[in-house]
Amino acid sequence: MDEEREGEVKEGVASIALLPCGSISGHFIHTPLSICYGLHGTELACETECSRGEDYRLIKLTIIDFNSKKEQTVVVECKGHDAARINNVEHAHGWEEDVIGLVEQKHGKKKVSVLFECETLKADKAAEDHIRQFMPKLAGLDAVINIGPMKISGLDFAAVEDEHRN
Repeated sequence: MDEEREGEVKEGVASIALLPCGSISGHFIHTPLSICYGLHGTELACETECSRGEDYRLIKLTIIDFNSKKEQTVVVECKGHDAARINNVEHAHGWEEDVIGLVEQKHGKKKVSVLFECETLKADKAAEDHIRQFMPKLAGLDAVINIGPMKISGLDFAAVEDEHRN
């Protein structure tokens, strides 16, 4: 199988669990190659833009390549109750310098772009059944599941390796 080209737009389906603490966990399957990436996000403390309401938050999202065990991190905004929409933070006013600057210091200046739109929302028994089948480590945590199309561009796991060598 040919290796994926760096910088290409990876399109597929994501299954994301929103945990009661505000963190997210899940996976993204890049189709048609059926390559699976892990997704793990933690909510960033809100110091600005709190007027947007409780359905808006910033997430430090780590994308994990299961094959190479490498990861890349990007800050994204999460809008809508239950993490219905996720996109890059550059559209948020007041966050760019402090939040993105913090992530760039730690993870380099790689430009990773993420776009997710929930099409199916599962809660209660349907969510728990999904978790037991696809995310067993999250069973019993009372998570809500979002499933929908996702696009990721700018992933370059080879650059991550080069960065760690220097």
